[in-house]
Amino acid sequence: MSMPLEERLGSDIRRVHQELMTVKHNALKAAGLTVPQYSTLYVLAEAPGISGAALARACSVTPQTTAAVIGKLEAAGLVERRRHQWHRNVLETELTDAGRRALAVADEAASRIERRLADRFSVPERDELRSLLRRCSDELDAIASADPT
Repeated sequence: MSMPLEERLGSDIRRVHQELMTVKHNALKAAGLTVPQYSTLYVLAEAPGISGAALARACSVTPQTTAAVIGKLEAAGLVERRRHQWHRNVLETELTDAGRRALAVADEAASRIERRLADRFSVPERDELRSLLRRCSDELDAIASADPT
């Protein structure tokens, strides 16, 4: 192989991401939500009526996944969809009272994890980590833009 596993940053990034998702998944069970459902409720709380495409981008999932998540949340009574007042082909999605309550429980659990993780680093270390991750993201965007495949 041209690059040994221990030199591949992607493996480390993926491992940490998977560990974070596993810990959040377990913590969100008490709220009866999955990580994608929590993410969707979180974004909807910040941007009620956001388009499905924008919601998918904000949650880093495909539009198809977003549609499935929204369908499950709607069936559970956590969100409601209705036609836009002026654009009848557009469905607006908003949290219900039950959705806001579920989000509050889930967000407390997720925030505990995020706080505990952040507390392992000093403020300058957190800033440096974010800067390094931004550089990774910028470089991956550049690679994606340069490679049409």
